[in-house]
Amino acid sequence: MEQVINGKMNKKLLQKTLNYYFIYALVILITVGPAFYIISNILYEDDANEDLYAIKKQFDKFTRDNLTIKDIALWNKFNRDVNLEKNNGIQKDSLFDHSYYDALNKENEPFRVLNSPVKIEGKWFTFSAKINMVEKENLIGSTVILFISLLVLLIIGFFIITKIISQKLWQPFYAALDKMEQFEIDKSASVKLITSTTEEFNRLNNAIDRLIHKNTSIYQSQREFIENAAHELQTPIAIFKGKLENILQRKDLNSEQFKLIDDLNTTTSRLVKLNKNLLVLSKIDSNSYHEIEKIKLSEIINNQLAFFSEQALSKKISITTELEENVIVNSNHFLAEMLISNLFLNTINHNIFNGQINIKLNNDRLLFSNTGALLPLQTEKMYERFSKSNPSSQGNGLGLSIIKKIVDTNHWSINYSFIDRMHTFEIVF
Repeated sequence: MEQVINGKMNKKLLQKTLNYYFIYALVILITVGPAFYIISNILYEDDANEDLYAIKKQFDKFTRDNLTIKDIALWNKFNRDVNLEKNNGIQKDSLFDHSYYDALNKENEPFRVLNSPVKIEGKWFTFSAKINMVEKENLIGSTVILFISLLVLLIIGFFIITKIISQKLWQPFYAALDKMEQFEIDKSASVKLITSTTEEFNRLNNAIDRLIHKNTSIYQSQREFIENAAHELQTPIAIFKGKLENILQRKDLNSEQFKLIDDLNTTTSRLVKLNKNLLVLSKIDSNSYHEIEKIKLSEIINNQLAFFSEQALSKKISITTELEENVIVNSNHFLAEMLISNLFLNTINHNIFNGQINIKLNNDRLLFSNTGALLPLQTEKMYERFSKSNPSSQGNGLGLSIIKKIVDTNHWSINYSFIDRMHTFEIVF
């Protein structure tokens, strides 16, 4: 199956190999066929020349000395392809091709002709012998057709055998490729590859196996570090935030001190949120939220609607909903709440003043649409962690990463579109 990547058509390895074989076979057919015909024609022409010289030699040995000028006319009459003519000025043997009309077949036929000067009773005559080349041309044509047919059959057989052998020979490679395409570092512990009798494929399998184990180990270490760091940071951050809030309650602060501590408290709140999001991502990676139940999405949306409606008031954003009541999905309850919460936050944080949010829910999909930037978002790094479409945003760049992670965990899909100045995230169950 062919794929298009970066505007180029990519072909399978076997297809590329067969293409080169096809070009080579085509060149062979184009060059060998005509060359075989030319060589065969030369060989048959040499054979005809030998036959003509044999006739001439036989004439010189058995006929010429006994032939008189008076007998030439009678001798010509009884010899259809050999005759003596008046000398036409030739002084040496001459071989050439010529067509003569055949009264029996009523058509012109090709002949190979030998003209040679001979002396009869002291006078010069031209000895002319000819050989019909029709049978030899037919033989050459038949031989060439047979040769090309055999060559074509050999090439076709070669193609078929090569394809069958290549598919069997390359099976370990394609098996390894399929395993690698299905491998997910956060879900797959190992990959079982097919053992091959081919040294190169075994080397490839060993390299893949080492690479997987090394990267899995690094991934596990990074995940454990993030989870442990997030756990350890929770307590000191909470204490720090609590003390800042206590200080803010003091009445002996001047306006400059109050603003400074308030800014610190705001930054600490963002740090708390960042730490919480990192911990959630780490727990999703480690499959901590494995308890699946039937979730009524409309209830979760309605439960969070009041809170986020108040958040939207700061930008005077209006929220409209169109929810089907009996939409049930299979998910972890915490992850479902986290998904809806992050969708609300995303549509509010990236909205405009006097903007709009539309929420639609039906049996197979959930749509969150919002006004915002007048250009579509760049989708290349949209779901990467700490990636921001707007660098000035106060978010931590983990919202869409969490949404994508939850969607993938539930085996759903997420799509982004920009239509009629509305940014829409569509989750298909």
